[in-house]
Amino acid sequence: MKWVILDRDGVINEDSDEYIKSVAEWHPIPGSLEAIARLCQAGYRVFIASNQSGIGRGYFDYDALFAMHDRLQQLVGELGGRIDGIEFAPDAPDQASDMRKPGPGMLKDLARRLQVSLDEVVFVGDSAADLAAAQAAGARPVLVRTGKGRRTELDHAIPGLPVYDDLAAFARATLAGH
Repeated sequence: MKWVILDRDGVINEDSDEYIKSVAEWHPIPGSLEAIARLCQAGYRVFIASNQSGIGRGYFDYDALFAMHDRLQQLVGELGGRIDGIEFAPDAPDQASDMRKPGPGMLKDLARRLQVSLDEVVFVGDSAADLAAAQAAGARPVLVRTGKGRRTELDHAIPGLPVYDDLAAFARATLAGH
């Protein structure tokens, strides 16, 4: 079985410094949902691991988060794909547990529950916290330039780190065997 774990904000959907607080504010990055569907159709299981500190900060509640995830599942499903699971850390940064990236908790929890080793699992993110979480968990970090990705690429260069313009470019390269 092939696995890929994705960050959400900035990788799948547009990010905002004001937080994505509702379905009305949740907008997929062009090509990202199709990329997820193509990965699924090629036999990949797709998971999400996302910090959602807007809950801990009181900007939105669990119902709003679940409505956004339901919308994501619906749109990916309409394209013939699916998200197999979503992990999220609701912690505010000043009350962070190991689950909040850059901690490896979400990734390690997924690996434990799915009984899979992360050493062959790619984690696609757009932030330094995503890269650090992947490295700490033993997963293979991949950076996309969407969201915070361009800034991350400049500020946190990692030799040999695979970098793609967006999730669609990552999916094309992965499915082409690169």
